[in-house]
Amino acid sequence: MTDKKPRTPVKTLVQEYTLDAPREKIWRALTIPAFRENWLPQETLRDATPSRVIPGQEVTYKMQDTEPPFLESVVTFRLSARQNGETSLVIIHELTDPKLIRATDAANSNTPPLMCAA
Repeated sequence: MTDKKPRTPVKTLVQEYTLDAPREKIWRALTIPAFRENWLPQETLRDATPSRVIPGQEVTYKMQDTEPPFLESVVTFRLSARQNGETSLVIIHELTDPKLIRATDAANSNTPPLMCAA
């Protein structure tokens, strides 16, 4: 018998970068569709209109995978100015698809849980 715990799927991915560019330039790359299309194509976005915007600081987009199982997610880009004209970029990618939420059994089902035999 092992003491290993089952792995739970990661539903949030956080990445942090320091970019050698002013915050205003990064903001334009995130919010102007012609610039954004170069690195975040339209087909990966569920909606090209941001779902949340804090001007100059944060923008959130809803996304959908282009291949099965077509999971939905939300990606947030947070910007903050650093010294020497650099910008801190934090990307938070969260899986929000309802297919990932496991249905729970009814508490009053009056049936014993079944186990699979090997």
